This record gives sequence, C-alpha cells and structure tokens, in this order.
Amino acid sequence: MEQYKQEFIEFMVESQVLKFGDFTLKSGRKSPFFMNAGAYVTGTQLRRLGEYYAKAIHDNYGLDFDVLFGPAYKGIPLSVATAMAISELYGKDVRYCSNRKEVKDHGDTGILLGSKLKDGDRVVIIEDVTTSGKSIEETFPILKAQADVKICGLIVSLNRMERGKGDKSALEEIQETYGFPANAIVTMEEVVERLYNRECAGQIVIDDSLKASIDTYYQQYGVK
Repeated sequence: MEQYKQEFIEFMVESQVLKFGDFTLKSGRKSPFFMNAGAYVTGTQLRRLGEYYAKAIHDNYGLDFDVLFGPAYKGIPLSVATAMAISELYGKDVRYCSNRKEVKDHGDTGILLGSKLKDGDRVVIIEDVTTSGKSIEETFPILKAQADVKICGLIVSLNRMERGKGDKSALEEIQETYGFPANAIVTMEEVVERLYNRECAGQIVIDDSLKASIDTYYQQYGVK
C-alpha cells in the first residue's frame, strides 16, 4: 500500500472523521463504521486532506484536466483545498468549480461558484464518500447543462465497498451508468488491512471483535 494511503487512513482516525461503533446509515443499514468528512474543520486538516486527494487524482487520472468540480456543499472546500494542493505539489493550475443549491439572480449570477465551465473542459468530480450514487444523479445533469464538458472521472476519499442499488458498489454503478471511472483515495479493505490489531492514535482501533463485526457487515452488504 502506498505511503500516502497509510498516512491518510491514520489521518481519518486521528481527525475523528472515520469512526467505529454502531451507526445507522441513511439507507437504514446498521454499520460498524461511519465516515463524516464534515469533521475536517481546521486549516491544517484541510491542507493535508487536499494533498491526499491531489496524490490520488494524480495516481488515478494524471493531471491532464482543467477543472475540479465539487458538488455542494461538502465538495466546495474539497475542490478548493485540492486545487491548491495540485498547484503546490505538481505545479499545475486547475480551476475549481462548485454548484449552488439555489440559483443566484444578482451579482455573481447563476448556479455555479468559482470558475465557469466551457465547452471542451475536462472535469474531475471530487466528493467525500458515495454510498448510493444519488449525488452524481444530481451533479451530472448540472455539469452537462452548463457546457459540453468531458468528465474524466470521480474521486472520493473512501470506497465503502458495499452494494449500491443493485449487486455492485456505488462506484461501479456510477462507472457503468455514466461512462466515466470512479475511484477512491483508499478502500475499506485497505483501512482494515492497515488498522487491524495495529495501534493508531494511541489505541488499537480495529480489534478482533470489531473485525468480526465488519466481516459480518460485508457478508450482508459487501460487493462480490
């Protein structure tokens, strides 16, 4: 596993973004783990987060794209932090763009924040985590309505590796439905590999009991 992935897994735990216990998801599923990207709140955290996203985008898609699009609302700081990190790490200037939930009719009008989109723009979509793919259902038509853009791919922080609407993961369903690749900085399999019976933030995060709960969850909801 790449060094930045190992660091990112520990960073999620230390930032209390990735938690383990008993959680009820929006889908109604009872999960032994939960991720809340809203817990990244400091300048240092956002700077590091942008760097991890930048490295994952570089690994998965290269740097031959023009715009980083972050769907409102959590995607807004992600797109800004990552665009800055790409500039600092790789010397490449990409534009950031996000949507508004409500169209603005005065001043900086329209549905977009940041850069406007132009025909021919190559876009990478950035999100925190995708469980059902619903956000892409909302984002895709917005992008296509603004300009004739090419979507190079989607990057999220964590691939939960569980079924979406059917038998495949949400990321696999997005790829099949929309025709662009979808990847994550790390997968839940990598998280377990890194944390199982290893100390992180001064404690063993995934012990035998929690590992058994995660295994049971994936027996029920995991992808084949």
